[in-house]
Amino acid sequence: MSYATTIEQTVFRFADLKDLLAKATPERSGDQLAGIAASGPVERLAAQMALADLPLKTFLQEEVISSDEDEVSRLIAEQHDPMAFASISSLTVGEFREWLLKPETDQRVLEAVTYGLTPEMVAAVSKIMRLQDLVSVAAKREVVTRFRNTIGLRGRLSTRNQPNHPTDDSRGIAASAIDGLLMGSGDAVIGVNPATDGLGDYIRIVSLLDELRERLAIPTQTCCLGHVTTAIKAVQAGAPVDLIFQSVAGSQKANTGFGIDLALLKEAQEAGRSLNRSMPGGNVTYFETGQGAALSADAHFGVDQQTMEVRAYAVAREFDPLLVNTVVGFIGPEYLFNGKQIIRAGLEDHFCGKLLGLPMGVDVCYTNHADADQEDMDALLTLLCAANVNFVITVPGADDIMLNYQSLSHHDAIYCRETLNRPPAPEFERWLQEIGLTDADGALVGAPALLTGLLANSNLLGA
Repeated sequence: MSYATTIEQTVFRFADLKDLLAKATPERSGDQLAGIAASGPVERLAAQMALADLPLKTFLQEEVISSDEDEVSRLIAEQHDPMAFASISSLTVGEFREWLLKPETDQRVLEAVTYGLTPEMVAAVSKIMRLQDLVSVAAKREVVTRFRNTIGLRGRLSTRNQPNHPTDDSRGIAASAIDGLLMGSGDAVIGVNPATDGLGDYIRIVSLLDELRERLAIPTQTCCLGHVTTAIKAVQAGAPVDLIFQSVAGSQKANTGFGIDLALLKEAQEAGRSLNRSMPGGNVTYFETGQGAALSADAHFGVDQQTMEVRAYAVAREFDPLLVNTVVGFIGPEYLFNGKQIIRAGLEDHFCGKLLGLPMGVDVCYTNHADADQEDMDALLTLLCAANVNFVITVPGADDIMLNYQSLSHHDAIYCRETLNRPPAPEFERWLQEIGLTDADGALVGAPALLTGLLANSNLLGA
């Protein structure tokens, strides 16, 4: 079905739904690279006007990628709940935006419609929203998950302590993790991106992280972000695996490029649950996404990168994750060119994930060849805190020495805690106070003797 709108006697036509969505997307380099972006601001405005008048029911009648050739599209159709959709089924995309912004559309109401929404509906409405719209709606949506602590409570901010090392050296990983803990980072997860994906290194890393967690009695969870097949083998070998990690994308072809499908993810979830390491009913999966992943794999089928990103959230929510985060600026300026595009994309991703019921975090980051800097990241971090983001990722000095990109520093998390009043998960907050790292108000008071004493005779740092 084609779509059209008129601006000052000029008729703008859009070939089909995916063309309309692409042309309505705020400017970004990835869609320009794919050759599907609007020709300029006037065509973009025309597409946004046409999109605003589009009934939400259209997204149930026209697929952007056919279910006949894509298991993610089939999953999206299977997830849709007509009963949950009923209360908003008469709305257009523009009316849906107005409905979302109403004060009476609160947590309870948003939660009730979660499975009535498809990723394409959510992506569409985000394209006609300002940044403050994305923030104000996302701030209303609380998504809480649990493993050894409670993540996502309103007014709190969790952090992933990311102690990566370029050679996966155990002492380097341990030292970096402890550096983050001394600044209160790590309640979402202490998670390492391994430099290699061998089973032996995977087991060594999860064992190291688990020893650190147990030695210090930290109410958190750990993760080695190796491939899901490696994690399954580690579980079978009896390794102390807390979270099963995998990068996911919004099409079957893109996921095949990651070496996964839905059946494998289900097997991995069951493997993680079989260890019974979390509190009863705890969430055991962790997924990462990022705008541009499908385009970089030539697996986007002419769909804009932001809509493809939100389709990945359908995959993630199928497996009841503890954590989901978009690595928003990590894929590079070919997909998000500058700070403005990264900020917009980070808020879009967080908003869309929250509406779909996901415990969304954001890796507030950029690559060194992007037109962005830490001031852009300061702005995005502050906006995300206002939007009630579940967690962010922090590394020493904001510089990941293994992945070679710029993220947030542990000091940035302290800014959120002390200036924006965003304490960590309640169990982790109590632990920080009990060991003497923070005072009753949550302010850091220095390295506690308990922490340094417990490590003094430990082999974690090679002593």
